[in-house]
Amino acid sequence: MITFLKSLISNSPNELITYAEFMGAALYHPEFGYYMKDKQKIGRQGDFITTSNISDIYGRLMAKWFSHICKREKLAPVVCELGAGNGRFAQAFLQEWQETIQTPLKYIIVESSPFHRKLQKELLGTDFSIVQVGSLRDVESFEGMIFSNELFDALPVQVIEKVNGKLFEIMIGIQNNELIEEKVLLTNSDILSFLQESRIELKEKQRIEVPLAMEKMLREISQSLLKGIVVTADYGYTLEEWMDPRRARGSLRGYYQHQMIDDVLQHPGEMDITTHIHFDYLIQKGEQSELELITKLRQDEFLLKAGILKELENHYDPNPFSVVSKRNRAIRSLIMPSGMSSYFHVVIQQKGFILNGSDVFEE
Repeated sequence: MITFLKSLISNSPNELITYAEFMGAALYHPEFGYYMKDKQKIGRQGDFITTSNISDIYGRLMAKWFSHICKREKLAPVVCELGAGNGRFAQAFLQEWQETIQTPLKYIIVESSPFHRKLQKELLGTDFSIVQVGSLRDVESFEGMIFSNELFDALPVQVIEKVNGKLFEIMIGIQNNELIEEKVLLTNSDILSFLQESRIELKEKQRIEVPLAMEKMLREISQSLLKGIVVTADYGYTLEEWMDPRRARGSLRGYYQHQMIDDVLQHPGEMDITTHIHFDYLIQKGEQSELELITKLRQDEFLLKAGILKELENHYDPNPFSVVSKRNRAIRSLIMPSGMSSYFHVVIQQKGFILNGSDVFEE
């Protein structure tokens, strides 16, 4: 990977590349990119963990919730999951659908990583019927639901910083065989438009990530969906939260063997790189692409409204290793104020409906 990055930098104007170009290569290069490599990334053997890998309850509850939407709104039972990772969410969703709902379901997985497509086939192939494609552009427009969990936080971003009252873009170069940052006066009109649309006014020495790839992704999502809902589970900040002094250095960081790494230029191709997403921009750009906001909830609030407490077993089991005890602990971990879900939000958008927040939950 470092050899490729050196070549990329040396062949670029002024021998500098943007952070977005660096992340695009470090994460998505077909051969050397982190997500493309044949190695475990999720769970104890990987670098990070996701909600769906804590327990199957997350995927099972989403299946019941989506079934309610389909019945209430007469929506076609089609699910398109973006970036399904090791397939654990899909497995839980499909198991619940098969066991309790038992109506025909079409499940599409959009996955760019050949390694993850292989893991998904191994996990799901014999028990469930799924359709795998490499890109949203390969999906024919449909009615149903598009779901993603921690997708937008992994999209490449550009980075800017305010120094002595001027805006600079942070670029990546090479010095003494090491990747380095270099500040270049900001001239990118797309970034300037983002700042204007988002009403962001950086303070002195503040840096922030600019998610230009988000708009393209939202357009592709909207083009794929004729009618239905888009459910995005991710972590991020509102504009007000971005302006908090604690976010003055932005949110870009790496995860390497379950350790958070501040310097994302380390371990290129071997480390996950992630950023908190701009929720206000996601909602704003979604509306410009015909994806109207229904509601935005903290993930634990969403799970409670979706009925997770009904999943708690009513009887006590003294064996802490039993299936019942493990399941109940997982449920509690998903709704505890200090748990993982408190860091995530669920954004629900619609196309072709006129729904409000109460319409999408059972009374």
